[in-house]
Amino acid sequence: MFHQLKAELDSIIERDPAARSRLEVYFLYSGFKAVRSYRKAHWFYQRGHKFIARWISQRARHKTGIEIHPGATIGKGLFIDHGMGVVIGETTEIGDNCTLYQNVTLGGTGKEQGKRHPTLGDNVMVGSGAKVLGPFKVGDNARVAAGAVVLDEVPANATAVGVPARVVRIDGVRPCNLDQVHVADPVAQELCRMQVEFLKLQNRVEELEKGTDDA
Repeated sequence: MFHQLKAELDSIIERDPAARSRLEVYFLYSGFKAVRSYRKAHWFYQRGHKFIARWISQRARHKTGIEIHPGATIGKGLFIDHGMGVVIGETTEIGDNCTLYQNVTLGGTGKEQGKRHPTLGDNVMVGSGAKVLGPFKVGDNARVAAGAVVLDEVPANATAVGVPARVVRIDGVRPCNLDQVHVADPVAQELCRMQVEFLKLQNRVEELEKGTDDA
């Protein structure tokens, strides 16, 4: 147990440049506290003590602002940075060494029965304010950009951006890169392309009008 706790603390320190020591993470990081409470709640949930499990999870929610349903399945090394407003649904599955930022929702759409929430592979990063909704998979080493709304499957080693999210495959990106800003946005790229075409057409019209006036 001590070895597992040390590994969890070290995985957070590796990904958060603001973390200065294991002691600081253990006592001051709300995300770490929420995951620890989830581990306890999940133990009771698996053994049929669902009221106790929900009591533990709701108590952790009031203390940390992070709501993790005790029925969720979470691997090792989950890092919830800042954490306020994070919601993780009952049938969510999260792989190893994933990173979630504040106001992330791993939820359902209200249309499904049974498996209602997403499955995240290993080394997945979900940026602040992002919503991943539905019973599909986000592949290993994938990234979901801040503010994205993901409604369909995201392949491994890809980045999902926009509302609704589109997938951009990126090669050579280090898994769990914490950069939420410098990701290719296909919507922005398309708008830029359209703007360039518009300026070309505008210049062409001006040239034709000038030629008509000279005549």
